[in-house]
Amino acid sequence: MDFPSSTRAAVLSEHGAALDLTDLPLPAEPEPGAALVRIVCTTLCGTDIEIWSGKMTFPGMLPMVLGHEMVGEIVALGDGTRDALGRELHVGDRIGWSESTCGACHGCTVLREPVACSDRGYGFRQRADVHPYATAGLSEYAYVVPKAAKLLLPDGVPDTWAAMAGCAAKTVLRAFSRAGGVRPGSRVVVQGSGALGLFATAVAYLGGAGSVITVGAPQARLALAKEFGAQHTVDIADGSDAAVARVQELTQGQGADLVLDFAGAPSVGREAVAMAAQRGRVVIVGSTGPVSDPLALGAVMGKELTVVGSLNGDIADYHEAIGFFTSFADRMPWDRLFGTPVGLAEASARITAMSRHEEIKAVIDPRLP
Repeated sequence: MDFPSSTRAAVLSEHGAALDLTDLPLPAEPEPGAALVRIVCTTLCGTDIEIWSGKMTFPGMLPMVLGHEMVGEIVALGDGTRDALGRELHVGDRIGWSESTCGACHGCTVLREPVACSDRGYGFRQRADVHPYATAGLSEYAYVVPKAAKLLLPDGVPDTWAAMAGCAAKTVLRAFSRAGGVRPGSRVVVQGSGALGLFATAVAYLGGAGSVITVGAPQARLALAKEFGAQHTVDIADGSDAAVARVQELTQGQGADLVLDFAGAPSVGREAVAMAAQRGRVVIVGSTGPVSDPLALGAVMGKELTVVGSLNGDIADYHEAIGFFTSFADRMPWDRLFGTPVGLAEASARITAMSRHEEIKAVIDPRLP
């Protein structure tokens, strides 16, 4: 079988710098359980921007290939490679995949929780200068390792939606699941108006919330939030105290039954507790960046709040995200979340645009020049 021995990739070698277009080696042939795919779509995530800028970093992570929301077309398969549901895969199939897990650690065997795997092969843990080199989205081809959970994608879900399902959408759906879902008629506050916040706004609305309030900036994104189901928006540019006061006003002084953090700003946790109603639920999802302000634990106690964390998502959440897009394909203007597709050579410019909030989700198609 003929397939490439190397791939063109956009490599991050220094935080805040332009990506380096270079060639990376590919395995001579896929191992049992593995696949080699041609990337057809990568959507950039806020985590990619935080890694690029250096806000999210740890020693030894560079060089690396960014992009962990991607869709690929299979060009070669190892023996016995199937998707997570046991379905046979074939050359030409379109797949997405979730992170690899070891299957042997405490998280995998006792907790039975893939996101708790101590050796989770997530995108930013795989360097570009060691085997298997090219496993991420900003490359022409990617090697999908044997223990990565693969998912055969239905024809009706566009590439951009399927790619977003691989992180942003599954992260949001997991957060709602961790919170126990949306209670019909309840008041929901979504902190953040990026891709996750806008998608969460839609999930809350479609899930039966009586009122959805999206808190964020800039105004253009808040306007878009109303297209995704927000009854009210609050501009955080007016300050966190003003945002809390406005949420209290919009909820007749009672606060929100469910508050979800998709923003990650230092003040988000404090604001969430202040915005929450008596016996409300608070989900912390986006706080991966700077050190957060202290929480008012007295308020957590006094309001009898339930505060839970939610970390990314696994193959089950990915499968649910694909199902969500299938079920609600016509209910929201999903394509408004995505930029115009560009090739690898334009990836650096799109990352910069996202860092300036000029684009919600950049779309990279490595097949383009």
